[in-house]
Order: sequence, then C-alpha cells, then structure tokens
Amino acid sequence: MVLDTIGPTVIGIVLLVVAYAVYSSVEIVRAYERRAHTVFGDYKQLLEPGLNFVTPFVSKTYTFDMRTQTIDVPTQEAITEDNSPVTADAVVYIKVMDAKKAFLEVDNYKTATSQLAQTTLRAVLGDMELDDTLNKRQTINTRIKEELAGPTDEWGINVESVEVREVNPSKDVQQAMEKQTSAERKRRAMILEARGERRSAVEEAQGQKESNIIKAQGEKQSQILEAQGNSISTVLKAKAAQSMGERAVIDKSLNTLEGIGEGESTKFIIPQELSSLVGRYGKHLSGSDVQSAEESLESLEFDSETQEMLGLDDIEQIIGELDKEVEEVEENVNSGQIADPDDVVEDADDVVSDADDVMSDESQGSSEEN
Repeated sequence: MVLDTIGPTVIGIVLLVVAYAVYSSVEIVRAYERRAHTVFGDYKQLLEPGLNFVTPFVSKTYTFDMRTQTIDVPTQEAITEDNSPVTADAVVYIKVMDAKKAFLEVDNYKTATSQLAQTTLRAVLGDMELDDTLNKRQTINTRIKEELAGPTDEWGINVESVEVREVNPSKDVQQAMEKQTSAERKRRAMILEARGERRSAVEEAQGQKESNIIKAQGEKQSQILEAQGNSISTVLKAKAAQSMGERAVIDKSLNTLEGIGEGESTKFIIPQELSSLVGRYGKHLSGSDVQSAEESLESLEFDSETQEMLGLDDIEQIIGELDKEVEEVEENVNSGQIADPDDVVEDADDVVSDADDVMSDESQGSSEEN
C-alpha cells in the first residue's frame, strides 16, 4: 500500500522537475534587449532577440535595454572661476552599444554614468566665469559630453547628448544682477530719449529753415512781380502822357483859331505845324476829310526835357532789369522752387496792348462826341 502511494507522488515530482527544467531552459529575448548568459557564473554568450535555449538550473541571464535611456543628474553646487556660487542640474542621454562590456566592465552602468556626470558638471562650472555659465550653455553641454566619452566608451556605453537644464547663481548674486539689468535698461532708455529729442530738434530746425527759404522766395517773387507791375504802369503812363500832350496842343491851337476867326481880319496865317496836326487828327477829332488815308493815330516824340521830367529814358533800363529778374524766376520755376509767375501775372506786352486798345477806343469815342 505504501509503495502504491509513493509511486504516483514520485512520478508527480519528476514531472514537476521536468516541467521546470524545460521552462528554465527557454529564454525569450525581446527585440530591444540583449541578455548576458552565464553558466555556473562563467560568461558564455549574449542571447539575441527571439527564442533561446540555455542549460537549466545552472544558467543565469542579465538583461540589457539597448534603447536610448535618460539619466537625471541631480542638482550640483559649484564655485565658478570668479568665486561665484552656482547650482546646476542636467540630463544625460545614453545608449548601450556593447552589452558584453556593460556586463563585464562596470557594475551598474547607469549609476556609474550618473556619478561621473555629476563630478564632470561641477568641474566644468568651476573652470568658467559666472557670465559664461549663464550665457554659454551649449559650451557646457559639449564639454561634459567630451569628458564622459572616454570612460563610458570602455563600458560599452555611448553618451548621445548632455543637456544642462538650469544654472542658477546665489540669491545675492541674482539681486545684484537684477539691479545691474535695471540700471542698464534705464541707461538705454535715457539714451533713446536723448536721441529722440535731438532728432526732433534737428527736424524742427530743418523745417524752420525750409519755411524761411520758402518765405524768402515768396517775398522775392512778390518784389519781382511788384517791380514788373510798376514798370508796366510807367510805360502806360508815358504813352498816355504822349497822347494827352498832343491832344492838348491841338485843343489849344483850335481855340486860338476860334479867337482869330472872331476878329475883324480877313486874312489868317496858319503855321505848317498846325496844319500838319489838323491833317493828322482832323478825322479823329471832327470827322472831316482833311486826311483821307486811314492810318492809325500815332504819338509824337517828347523833347529831351519832357522825357527827362517823365523819366522815360529809364524805362528801357527798368525793363532790362525786369527781364533779368523774370529769367531768374523762370529758372526757379524750372527747378521747382517757386510757382510759375506766368500763371499769376499776365505778360507785360499783352497788358500794354490791351491798354492801347482801350485808349484808342476812348479817343475815337471822344472824337465822335466832338
């Protein structure tokens, strides 16, 4: 009976042992892993991804993740080259390139890499000045990576990148930096304000200068136009004086003839000059046929004393000077500095011609009335 009871038990134990042996002899490695295989503590091989068989009971495997891994470097305190305390932390990205070396050359590659990164971070910060630690972040990353490359290569670990997250000076230094930054901003603001005021003053002076130039040009143009008008007026007055002088002589002569006609004498002596005047002006004054030729009324020349008294000798000189000033105005108009005077003032010859027509019409009207 006892033997009958022991038999099934032994068979069950044997089956359990066989099942465990089969289970322990099978190793399934995932695609991103490598496993170091040892037998009785002796390194045998690396197990590749997939189904692997090992010796049961005496074999042991160690798993290595072949993907990029992140190691967080704790905050480190350091003294910069210019004796300023700073704190910094970083992140190291590593990847196992040789699982055999990572198994045989280092106890724990993650811990070893983290400790090495901490000491390297403090050393790099200690070799730099405070301003460089705050501004040259990429330089710090590169130096730490270079320092880690040598030892980690022997461990079969590749340091892909190092990123320093924060570099913070002490509170006293931060306050001093804030004051310095504030003072620098105030200084820049004052400089910008001074430059703005200077620019405004320059633009205002330029505007005033341009206004004075335009005003002076306007005054000069006004003087030129006034001189032109005075010259034209002088010419018109001279021509009117010539015509009125001849008409006065004729009227006086006719009055004299009228007085002679009232006398008792039957013989009259008429000067040649008077007959010539009557011949020239008879048609215009009395409508007679003394002169049949339809010639226009012409003015006689003044003697030298009369011309000097009226200032007629200076008319040509005035007109010559006026022409020079008009040429200057035309040059300024062509250059765009002042407006075209021709748009404002009519030509002098046109004004004189119009005045002659008006005087001729008035003379004819007076003749018709007489």
